[in-house]
Amino acid sequence: MTAKSTLAQDGSHVLTINGGSSSIKFALYQSGDPPKRKLQGKIDRIGLSGASLAFHDQVRDRPESQAIGERDHAAAAHFLCDWLAQRIGFDAIGAVGHRIVNGGARYYKPQPVTRALLDELRRIVAYAPEHLPAEIGMIDLFSERVPGLPQVACFDTAFHRDMPRVARIIPIPRRFQADGVERYGFHGLSYAYLMEELARVAGAEAALGKVVLAHLGNGASLAAVRDGKGIDTSMGFTPAAGMPMSTRSGDLDPGLVWYFTQAEHMTALQFHQMVNHESGLLGISETSSDLRDLLERESGDIRAAEAVALFCYQAKKWIGAYAAALGGLDTLVFAGGIGENSSVVRSRICEGLDFLGIQLDQSRNAAGAPVISTDASRAKVRVIRTDEDMVIAKAVFRILGGTGTMRL
Repeated sequence: MTAKSTLAQDGSHVLTINGGSSSIKFALYQSGDPPKRKLQGKIDRIGLSGASLAFHDQVRDRPESQAIGERDHAAAAHFLCDWLAQRIGFDAIGAVGHRIVNGGARYYKPQPVTRALLDELRRIVAYAPEHLPAEIGMIDLFSERVPGLPQVACFDTAFHRDMPRVARIIPIPRRFQADGVERYGFHGLSYAYLMEELARVAGAEAALGKVVLAHLGNGASLAAVRDGKGIDTSMGFTPAAGMPMSTRSGDLDPGLVWYFTQAEHMTALQFHQMVNHESGLLGISETSSDLRDLLERESGDIRAAEAVALFCYQAKKWIGAYAAALGGLDTLVFAGGIGENSSVVRSRICEGLDFLGIQLDQSRNAAGAPVISTDASRAKVRVIRTDEDMVIAKAVFRILGGTGTMRL
């Protein structure tokens, strides 16, 4: 067992939980301006062999990991709670902040978890069946383990809530709007951080300009921002929309639904499984959903090469579309695991975008510099490491008291 932390057991820390369908990310923060991260980690490959817990304790300042065996999401969540109790003790935690993918039309601002909020999340589980059940399960688990522990829901849709109505309408019969069927957009916590960081490193004028944010990771989306507010984003009613991702298809011809039901006798559940877990990079390459693997194989495997080319081509198209929606482009920001770490992908996406004023400095790009465009480039191209957990932590401290104990 790992030695217990020496954190003060006064309830002055915030725990952030970012639960996905195959992973649970977590971090621990001490109050401050900004909050100070003390611990961060991730349980990965949930439901698969080789599941593991990896974490970095800021005091010890070294990464550590341990195998946890094959576990489903519920078992992985219980393991994490046991590990946290042993590692830091729940007396050190004053509140828990959760990333919630969608709260529907009713909930979008960060707020304390209540019975009414949980009832609404359960009602709209069909909005995000790949995410909401696991996220609700994490909230329930902490309520069981530490009764009375304040919990705060931070919604991934909040950043996009004020998009113009024309960007939120889905062109199907209007009666479905009453059921909450509209374009919500996601990765909002990441976008909120990126805009705050853009203002910090480039100034308020840059953040109020015409900005395209590209959050490219296993889940990938782009957002158009003007005057500091989102005006459009590539994901829609669910996170499966937009550009192709690691295993998600992105936008499809809706006629495929009828075609597959007739030609393949495919059920709605099978179609859902296909577009969320068997498509995107994995579906095209037939070998891997990881872009790093595909880049290594592309010279000798046409399937891998086509998957990479499709990813870059679609990202380029969205940038062009959003430059049109914005009426120009002042700043392009790359973020997310791919956007932050793959200079090759950044270069291929920006190739041919000279007409938008984008000129990459290849040496800066290869080095992953904060600014990867040339000095003469009309549009600045930046790489910013996103931090959703920090956005969650700030929201929790703000809502539940800022400093000191936060137990209700």
